[in-house]
Amino acid sequence: MLREALRIGSRRCYSYKSVRRPNLGATSAPKAEQEKTSDAVPATTGNGSLAKQLRAKILATGPITVAEYMREVLTNPQAGYYMTHDVFGREGDFITSPEISQIFGELVGIWLVTEWRKMGSPSPFQLVELGPGRGTLARDVLKILTKFKLGAEFSMHMVEVSPFLSKAQAQRFCYTHDTLPEEAQLPHYQVGTTATGTKAYWHRRLEDVPPGFSLVLAHEYFDALPVHKLQLANGQWQEVLIDVAPESALEQEANFRYVLSKSQTPVSRVFQPMPGETRATLEYSLETERQVGLLAERIERDGGIGLIMDYGHFGEKTDTFRAFRQHALHEPLLQPGTADLTADVDFKLVQSTAVARGHLHCCGPIEQGLFLSRMQGEARLEQLLANALPENESLIRSGYEMLTHPQQMGKRFKFLAMFPGVLAPHLQKFPVAGFS
Repeated sequence: MLREALRIGSRRCYSYKSVRRPNLGATSAPKAEQEKTSDAVPATTGNGSLAKQLRAKILATGPITVAEYMREVLTNPQAGYYMTHDVFGREGDFITSPEISQIFGELVGIWLVTEWRKMGSPSPFQLVELGPGRGTLARDVLKILTKFKLGAEFSMHMVEVSPFLSKAQAQRFCYTHDTLPEEAQLPHYQVGTTATGTKAYWHRRLEDVPPGFSLVLAHEYFDALPVHKLQLANGQWQEVLIDVAPESALEQEANFRYVLSKSQTPVSRVFQPMPGETRATLEYSLETERQVGLLAERIERDGGIGLIMDYGHFGEKTDTFRAFRQHALHEPLLQPGTADLTADVDFKLVQSTAVARGHLHCCGPIEQGLFLSRMQGEARLEQLLANALPENESLIRSGYEMLTHPQQMGKRFKFLAMFPGVLAPHLQKFPVAGFS
């Protein structure tokens, strides 16, 4: 829980109190180093241009929200973390499930085909992925859809803001691809064709994806959406903000700290806790609520299926905002733009928004290890081992274990599925694969 620290003198007069972040050891990823806590983070070398931009903005207009800080650090067009380089894999800052084993993407693809067939195999349909990373999951799912779609027509739609990653994705699963000129003013900015002739389109927003029956995937997407940090004080929700530390106000290097707003901010004023809320400190993602709402309305209106795969909780955690750099925890306020910023997904918010906005039928969340096991992951593992070279067997086995073991990714990552609400009786008669 956030704790107030002693007020530090400053030449700038704001009505804020500095706050200290709690120890995140209990919420960090397995084998990650424990995060250090301090009121002011020492300035060091790093993405200096972005740090200076943030410092200048704060000095000019006052402390910014954690959500605004996340948005700038991750997606700033010139210096954002995701915008200019490959951050995935063993050489990057973190590795995702599709990169660890092909079994993950194959089982997700089989799940989509299974549930699509239950809905009457509508054609044409769209495969939509939010934040496709390197395109590994899309490639593996494409392989399954191509093999089992039984003549149905479909197109691929990637929602991606990073020009660098969009090219990497196209190179991963397209035979040809082209970036369109800005003056084209189309809902997509890149187009490609797979080796089997499937058309692929890249969009900057979910709103730009054409209407139609869609199979929507979101793997480690919502954890990167900005969160507001709220704290209950004197019966009112106030917001934790980010300020320039007093001792660096006149220095060239940025040096940031957390502060607590003295009065309510626009977000803390409109925030409505869910019934039964007992937490005095929490993270609220207005952007997650907005995008889940858009997705829910789309699925209810046009038909489709949504599958969200991410690490998260069901409305019980308080402080999960953190950074990762080179596969270890990193102070979020240090060297902005050089580390990934993330927060656990609140699946309770996701589920309640989907039901309220689209009247959807939701399944889960369930643990990743349980989902993969129910989808016969062990059987697929044995198939791969039977055809693998002896020197690769250990790597294949350890990869699947990493995905499913409770002490690694098996328990921490969750799956949540969304269907049009009208299908609820049908899904009770024919239970959703992997969720029951």
